[in-house]
Amino acid sequence: MKYVQTPFVIFCDANTLLNDQAVRNIVKHYADPLTGGVAGEKRVIPQGDANAAGTEGIYWKYESFLKKLDAELYSVVGAAGELFSVRTELYQPVEEKVILDDFVISLRINIKGYRIAYAPDAYAMEAPSFSITEEHKRKVRISAGGFQSILLLSELLNVFKYPLLSFQYISHRVLRWTLCPLSMPVLLLCNFVLVIAGAPFFYSLVLIGQVLFYGMALTGYLQALKQTKSRLFYIPFYFVFMNVAVFQGFARFISKSQSAMWDKAKRSIV
Repeated sequence: MKYVQTPFVIFCDANTLLNDQAVRNIVKHYADPLTGGVAGEKRVIPQGDANAAGTEGIYWKYESFLKKLDAELYSVVGAAGELFSVRTELYQPVEEKVILDDFVISLRINIKGYRIAYAPDAYAMEAPSFSITEEHKRKVRISAGGFQSILLLSELLNVFKYPLLSFQYISHRVLRWTLCPLSMPVLLLCNFVLVIAGAPFFYSLVLIGQVLFYGMALTGYLQALKQTKSRLFYIPFYFVFMNVAVFQGFARFISKSQSAMWDKAKRSIV
């Protein structure tokens, strides 16, 4: 980066394919002087049957929808490394052991008073994970990096200094890595206690719903182990899977056992 002379820099992963208008569609956002960076969109390349191809992509479609809403409100909260861009003059090198460098780089640009725009018409395409084991490796690493980022970006927790940005950052990222995963076992346990204590029948229905949901998640997990997927079971599984990875990522963060070095995840061949 210290040798770059151009006003803008575009980062992408080596294993992604970009659409032919990606660069043009990113750079046009810099016409706004308050745009300090631009986040592209990640897409999973379909392969195999429709159900198997779409399951991992559903998560990224949801993420893209959140990025769109964030950008409309103020700024994308943390760009993904598959495809993002920054103004060269705003780039700030990250510390040596930072795990989520793309996330930290983009939010530090926010801290300087600039917004991160969203360019859904600039997208990076990559194959889905080869197996659930490979996807698990990625999710745990990202979760460990999320807790590290909360410390590195602690000033963003000051809602008085950054009212709108802090609201976005805390609600979209911090709570996802802290309160949301913790809520799942707490809700199940509390629901069980309420039913045992003789609470109204409504709570029994809720408990049945939770048990069914986790049963579907377990079915989705067993299917994933066999490399077969159906949206009916895989979506509940992927939701639980991501939140379990947060607990594991937290354990790695506390024990400082998560390396900042990227451990390449094996991808399906397309």
